[in-house]
Amino acid sequence: MDSPPERADTLQSLERGLAVLQVFSSEHPQLTLSDVARMAGTTRATARRILHTLAALGYVRVDGRSFSLTPRVLSLGWAYLSSLNLWDIAQPFMEELVAKTNESCSASTLDLPDIVYVARVPTRRIMTVGLSVGSRLPAHATSMGRVLLAELGEEELEAFLATGPFDVRTDRTQVAPDELRTAIRRVREQGWAMVDQELELGLRSIAAPVRGTDGRAIAALNLAAAAPRVGLDELRGHLLPLLLATAEQVSTAFARSGRTTTGRDAVR
Repeated sequence: MDSPPERADTLQSLERGLAVLQVFSSEHPQLTLSDVARMAGTTRATARRILHTLAALGYVRVDGRSFSLTPRVLSLGWAYLSSLNLWDIAQPFMEELVAKTNESCSASTLDLPDIVYVARVPTRRIMTVGLSVGSRLPAHATSMGRVLLAELGEEELEAFLATGPFDVRTDRTQVAPDELRTAIRRVREQGWAMVDQELELGLRSIAAPVRGTDGRAIAALNLAAAAPRVGLDELRGHLLPLLLATAEQVSTAFARSGRTTTGRDAVR
């Protein structure tokens, strides 16, 4: 399809089924029927039919009155990662960057209002939240998020900024639409983003885009460092050139692979 489908062309039952899958999380690994109906915004009867359908397909486990996801759900996410093929291409370059800098390196795509991690090479744990492939973080407060937000058109960006209020993660988090707009436009101009302790106190990160053959960003690549150990001057002066070079290497390798995924695909 060349354009997004009209609302009349969508399948409502599928929308509801996906909404049910998304109510499960690390905070809510097991839910009752009533919980699922309330969190998915549907009736108990509809939630019951969806849950039992998902159970018959092997995506949901039933234990008395509780429902939980099964490992089969991972196949849905793995299908995306396999089609993107970014991990296989980026891994050696990311590992080389981590060896040079001794800092963690990650790659993500945009799924508004979040970024989703699609590859990660850690060194030491510097965040209170453990990160892995599939982890989500708010786009507005992350360097990778701002790199990907900078790829949006003006109308798309304004639509995103209108979805606030945004989460305040620290006393440094920029959440005002005017502040975010200015920060994102700066990223467009300079081609990279830096976030200083806006996601978590003590954490700094820089990010750059990985581009496809059409020049649009298919993902963002970052380096994350502990603020007490790595100053802003070192981040910009030493780590940024290495990150930009790696992002360029990954972009070139991706183009040579023959993949045609566009930045718009990654954003969606």
